[in-house]
Amino acid sequence: MADDSSQTIIDLYRRHAQTWTTARGKTLMEGAWIERFAALLRPNARLLDIGCGSGEPIARALSGLGHAVTGVDSSPEMIALFRANFPEAASHVADMRRLKLGTTFDGIVAWDSFFHLAPDDQRAMFPIFRDHAVSGAPLMFTSGPSFGEAIGTLEGEPLYHASLDPQEYRQLLDQNDFDVVDHVREDPACGNHTIWLARRR
Repeated sequence: MADDSSQTIIDLYRRHAQTWTTARGKTLMEGAWIERFAALLRPNARLLDIGCGSGEPIARALSGLGHAVTGVDSSPEMIALFRANFPEAASHVADMRRLKLGTTFDGIVAWDSFFHLAPDDQRAMFPIFRDHAVSGAPLMFTSGPSFGEAIGTLEGEPLYHASLDPQEYRQLLDQNDFDVVDHVREDPACGNHTIWLARRR
């Protein structure tokens, strides 16, 4: 992101936090994947939601299963919405690329957030995932279907996305002590999301 699209993304989500949250709604199209993720968790697990937004609907679904969700987002406005929805939950305004919470979690989710990073920033995230995961912790994130960059829109403004090659994701996961549990490219049952579910060794 030579033009620092990362900062542009943060600014976009700051300016359009409420509009994006309203448009996102509370419909859990990810339900089947949340169930698969949750099946790998111990009861009353401590979870890290990276790019949590308002917490609706993913953190809501996980907390509804009895798990404690810590939200992280680079947008203070998103974290304000998260805190309003989950006043008892821990939350942090932080750039995921520099995340260092000094604790580990029983599971990590980076749904529709990690894929806004440039390829080199994505590569650098895997040690961060590892450092925040206990042994056995599931990790679930979304990516693109193949290597490349794409520009979407948010409120008519350009919104950057990138993806590595699937084989490179597998290598990065393995190098950072995660085993792939499942990977589905453009899942038609989940809005054509490309999903990775892994587990820390």
